[in-house]
Amino acid sequence: GRCVAEVSRRLPVRHTPGGGREIDAGSLDTALDGAFSRLRLAVGGRWRRVSGVGVAAQGGSTMMVERDSGRAVSPMYLWNDARASGWVSRLAVEHGKAFWRRLFGFDMPPTGLGRIAWLREQRPELFNARYLHAGAGEYLFRRLTGIWRQDAGNAIQAGSYNARTRRLDGTALELVGVSLDFVAPLRQGHETAQLDRDAARKFKLAEGIAVTGPYIDQEASYLSAAGAGSNPLQVSMGTAWVGNFSIPQGMTGSSPSQLVLPPLLDKSPFVIQPLYAGNSTWDWALETFAGRPHSAALRAAAGAFARAILPHPGLVCIPYCAQQNPLRPDQYGGGVYLGVGTGTSRSDFLRATAVGLVCELGRVFAGLASSGAVDAVVLGGGASRGAYFRQLSALAFGRLPVLWQSDYNLSAARGSLFALSPRASGASQFKRVDAPAELAEPFRRAFEIYESAFDEVYGRNPDLRPYACRAK
Repeated sequence: GRCVAEVSRRLPVRHTPGGGREIDAGSLDTALDGAFSRLRLAVGGRWRRVSGVGVAAQGGSTMMVERDSGRAVSPMYLWNDARASGWVSRLAVEHGKAFWRRLFGFDMPPTGLGRIAWLREQRPELFNARYLHAGAGEYLFRRLTGIWRQDAGNAIQAGSYNARTRRLDGTALELVGVSLDFVAPLRQGHETAQLDRDAARKFKLAEGIAVTGPYIDQEASYLSAAGAGSNPLQVSMGTAWVGNFSIPQGMTGSSPSQLVLPPLLDKSPFVIQPLYAGNSTWDWALETFAGRPHSAALRAAAGAFARAILPHPGLVCIPYCAQQNPLRPDQYGGGVYLGVGTGTSRSDFLRATAVGLVCELGRVFAGLASSGAVDAVVLGGGASRGAYFRQLSALAFGRLPVLWQSDYNLSAARGSLFALSPRASGASQFKRVDAPAELAEPFRRAFEIYESAFDEVYGRNPDLRPYACRAK
């Protein structure tokens, strides 16, 4: 499980009017090719000993490809591309919550389904038998193996996976005029494929070695953290904060926004629970209250938290700054600050934002933690690098042990190798996070204020209910 070499490539995201976020498919190819090339140089003569490749990718992306050649004919539209929000709202009005819940286990249309409808409106010439809908995982897996295959996480976000039957289902796709053969076949369990001749020649690897996946990044990250407890809650503190866990036998759970996927380790369903807040809000707060560049803002934040980890009493932030407004769904931005006074400083706003992010994490998962369904919390993702986020999380989860996956940047890569080596997959480095005892009572009061503020502003919105878990 020891990491021999590590390479990363940043993918340039293009922002367009109307909330568009997209990546040129050529950037995926360049990143993959460059990563393999750098790894080969770093490893040297041991490169010939490579015996497998794991594929994990961001879920919820949309791109159009030629079915036979695999060539991309559109950009990759990211999961947080907002241009299809009108279609999502239209589908929500036309078909009630019971319809979506029966298919997917959550209460609203999948955003990827709305994006398919929007794209069909924009590019109707791509909707015929020559083309296929794919996400990042399918696209890269096809480059390595010549096989089209998708994970359930990407499929459910495109509206093509039935959470109850655990199979592909064309019911929702038909609503937007698309048939089920418009998407790739589903990955079964931890099955593998073989590296094909073209990829082996290009990357100087042995033809026929195993290729695993594709996994949605949340699946792979959970597999790398699963050994931290008998049933942990793995929290990804990334662009969107997400909790990943398995529902134990004898228990059931639900929320309006969960993704319920096939079991990863046993017969228990695997759940991805996104939050309506994350590092998009934190990045905005850093720029607004700590300035630019980003590195200097992070240093300023560290200094502010060194002086005090909590804002002045009574100041609270509901951190929905990068979401549609829950009170006005046709408008963007649902963030709220309450308790602002003439003495409120920029540092207080920064602290309130961080505390609000962690309080929202605690609010959503309080029932899961208190039910005994999970026995540890594992933190990973970009924001977990901040000691203040780790300490606040330890305060939020009280008696549960909170661990930091310090090599979180390798988590998805490790987890994608589960089918080849469970030992290497789970060889992450975990560090226990201790909650500052002197902050236990002040944080408890801050959390109470957060819950009161949330109930006053958004408490009547059923779509924002926390995750509920109970014995069957």
